[in-house]
Amino acid sequence: MGAEGHRGREPEQQERRLRFAVLGPVRAWRGDQALNMGSPQQRALLAALLLRGGHTATAEELIDAIWGEEPPDQAKAALRTYASRIRKALGADAEVLVSESGGYAIRATADAVLDVDTAAALATDAEKSAAGGDRCRARTQYNAALDEWDGEPLAHVPGPYAETQRIRLEEWRLSLLEHRLDLDLQVGCHAEAVSELTALTAAHPLRERLRELLMLALYRSGRQAEALAVYADTRRLLADELGVDPRIELSELQQRILEADEGLNHNPDEPESTGVPTLTRPAQLPATVADFTGRASFVAELSDQLGEAEGTVMAVSAVAGIGGVGKTTLAVHVAHAAAEHFPDGQLYVDLQGAGPSAAEPEAVLGAFLRSLGTPDSAIPDGVEERAGLFRSLLAGRRVLTLLDNARDAAQVRPLLPGTAGCAALITSRARMVDLAGAHLVDLDVMSPEEAMTLFTRIVGEERVTSERQAAMDVVAACGFLPLAIRIAAARLAARRTWTVSVLASKLADERRRLDELQAGDQAVKATFELGYGQLDHEQARAFRLLGLADGPDISVQAAAAMLDRDPAVTEDLLESLVDTSLLESAAPGRYRLHDLVRLFARACAERDEQPPSERDAALSRLLDFYLATARNVHALERPGERLVEHLATTACPGLAFADQSTAIDWLFAESGCFLAAARQLASGPTLRRAVDLLMATSDLGEAGINVRQYEQAAETLKKAAQMAGDTHAEARARSVLTGLHLTTGAFDRADDEARMAGVLGLAAEDPISSSYALNDRGIVANYQGRHTEAEEYIRQALDRFREYANKPSEASALCNLARSHVGTGRASSAVQLAEQAVVIYRQLDVSMRLANGLYALGITLVAAHRFQEAEYKFLEALEIFRQSRQHLWEGMTHFRLAEVYLATHKPAQAAAQAERALALRGIGGEWRRGTFLLVLGKALDALGQSDRARACWRDALAIFEELGTAEASEVRELLRPTVAA
Repeated sequence: MGAEGHRGREPEQQERRLRFAVLGPVRAWRGDQALNMGSPQQRALLAALLLRGGHTATAEELIDAIWGEEPPDQAKAALRTYASRIRKALGADAEVLVSESGGYAIRATADAVLDVDTAAALATDAEKSAAGGDRCRARTQYNAALDEWDGEPLAHVPGPYAETQRIRLEEWRLSLLEHRLDLDLQVGCHAEAVSELTALTAAHPLRERLRELLMLALYRSGRQAEALAVYADTRRLLADELGVDPRIELSELQQRILEADEGLNHNPDEPESTGVPTLTRPAQLPATVADFTGRASFVAELSDQLGEAEGTVMAVSAVAGIGGVGKTTLAVHVAHAAAEHFPDGQLYVDLQGAGPSAAEPEAVLGAFLRSLGTPDSAIPDGVEERAGLFRSLLAGRRVLTLLDNARDAAQVRPLLPGTAGCAALITSRARMVDLAGAHLVDLDVMSPEEAMTLFTRIVGEERVTSERQAAMDVVAACGFLPLAIRIAAARLAARRTWTVSVLASKLADERRRLDELQAGDQAVKATFELGYGQLDHEQARAFRLLGLADGPDISVQAAAAMLDRDPAVTEDLLESLVDTSLLESAAPGRYRLHDLVRLFARACAERDEQPPSERDAALSRLLDFYLATARNVHALERPGERLVEHLATTACPGLAFADQSTAIDWLFAESGCFLAAARQLASGPTLRRAVDLLMATSDLGEAGINVRQYEQAAETLKKAAQMAGDTHAEARARSVLTGLHLTTGAFDRADDEARMAGVLGLAAEDPISSSYALNDRGIVANYQGRHTEAEEYIRQALDRFREYANKPSEASALCNLARSHVGTGRASSAVQLAEQAVVIYRQLDVSMRLANGLYALGITLVAAHRFQEAEYKFLEALEIFRQSRQHLWEGMTHFRLAEVYLATHKPAQAAAQAERALALRGIGGEWRRGTFLLVLGKALDALGQSDRARACWRDALAIFEELGTAEASEVRELLRPTVAA
């Protein structure tokens, strides 16, 4: 049989193509039409012929294959009948089944394929790809081969031959799985592999290679105790079942884990430095400038330092200097020149250290880890954990990291690689004397000769030669700063009617404060003043006003709102500013100001914007745009939710979205910008709108997007509202904080904020914060086991929601009330309440919140011991949560499925689901992680993996004891036998 796929064949050929399958039920198709292959014995004959690779099988061999030692009296006649029926079923393709030499065979044709052959061809290609170093392609091919299986091979086919082949094909499948899982670990997909390996080791407990891979995956996921527990479980199992010790590879791995062998953090079979491109080889350096000029001594000095990375040290160089002095240009040039010495890649990040919102090391490390091939699910929480994983991934590699525009040494330290062979190059306005081991370089302005050379290269030799003194006057007026020279030269180059003297005259006229030109950062301001002075009225206004916003960048639409101009006109304006080098194009449709240019633009706004009130008006319009668009997103995600009617009014309509996915894209992409705006405008007439912006974007918390920035904004707004005596704004800010604390499992803090939100909301006569507070306090009480108290809060909230016809919130309260009934042993009424909520969500066509209703219904069905129904509801909810990118609830649903499978005595499936919940780390807080570990331990214990179970429980106990939660006592009870022993 051929292994050729559909691709590349004519449609007519595909329609009549004959396909056979044995990696599951024995079946045949012509194109998409299934053919009836008859009785089990008839399919046994077909399978026996298909698996002989076109060779003839005698009648005796086939009889033995189908019936074994006890064939029927008329076996040969039956065989002929089966063969005749197969031909009839094949119709026009009957000729593939031939009779010869007293037996039968299936002859291969170009238009007939067998799934076994397809899988074999894909597996062979995967082996070649892996051998060639293309792990990504190898994984894809192994997965494609495994996809050929459709359940148990030769399912329901009788006979000894089928039984033998079933065992062979299943062994082959497991072998392919092991190869693919090994590749998963090589490319850093440890967290995903743990989930799959947990299930596989439960299904195949004596397969030591799977246990070995599981130990390695757990260790690389930071779960050393569990990895060692897997070995202990395996050793005990092998002794009890087979009376043998684990194989040497497993024992050696256990010892290496005990010793925390650094070699376990990367693929030991990979050559140290072959220069061969790998799957995860970042190349992030910005383009170097074609007209790089001078700086020869600095280039040599830095190049020598980077060269030391080839020896026994990690090279760290920090370039410091005033803004516009050319730190980044120099660093990028040196990095490109040294790139060949770092064959494993180059990382780059702008740390935004000179601005109001410097990049957080945790976020930068997350981006670096993704660039090195780490999936999101495997990226841990916290700076220290991410820094540790970053250093582990760089161990044995040669990577150059360029950290541009750093704030200080504290921001940089977690981002440094930790081993020889790597190097870090840093630029900063601050001199990093407290960065241990760093080679410090102070970059001063250009020499007059270098400045003239740069100016000449941009403007042209002919124009400068004839007016050399005027050219010297220009570069001197620019303070010999490279950025200032580039701006001036670019202006002159773009205006062919100007002479150099014209430009020099303009500089003399407009820079009446020459002393400031030579006084530190004042030189930067003077440089930008030259470019600013060349702008027309609309360009200058746009430049000034854009500088007022704190966000990391700005979209065309947001800029249009801020400038009160049409988006198309705005885009033309922004592009013209890009041409002047006063604005940068961050990405298609997005723009940003360099930190120092932003400061200059603000100074211009304070000096030139008339009337001065226009500055506040521009920021107000920007906030209006963000709030109005967020309102539209909220309304699309939650139809019928009355919050949108109680948000502050806006003059701007905001963006409209065609579908929920596009709306969520905007929410996530713009979150950094609108959260910065909310923080910036936390006072005066914009305070309430800033708070409402956070109210309308609460889904960020559940999705795990910019959670810390979101919390910082909420805290800022709460304090601002307190200082202003604005109870309405304070109540809503506290409501936002309540939701965030619920998301992270900080239930005591959530209850405190909700209590105050309720009091203040009532005083301010705000139906939103006052009713939300009651519902939230009920949620907290449910989590803390105070179900009777929870029911009281939720019933009050339910009355409030019904009072002002807030149907989605009513459904939410019904879900929470159902949880209270579960907690007090009223499963039947709990199911009814959850079903009412689901009905409301379906009537409103609220796909995202419908998942919450299904989730709650699943919990009540579990309490009613209706486990199969619960499973279906959870699976339906899970799919919606995935589509809506609600990662918190995705993880929680995996956890609930684990509980269902535990209750129905399916511990292997329970363990796999618990691992999937753990794999979505980074959201939900430590309390939830503890509950995931608790249920994972129960599943592992039921599988007989008691040592690994106790390792999970010990981790869970440490979490619960630190939090002081009631779950600690349950875990202590589970661990008691270990203590007693």
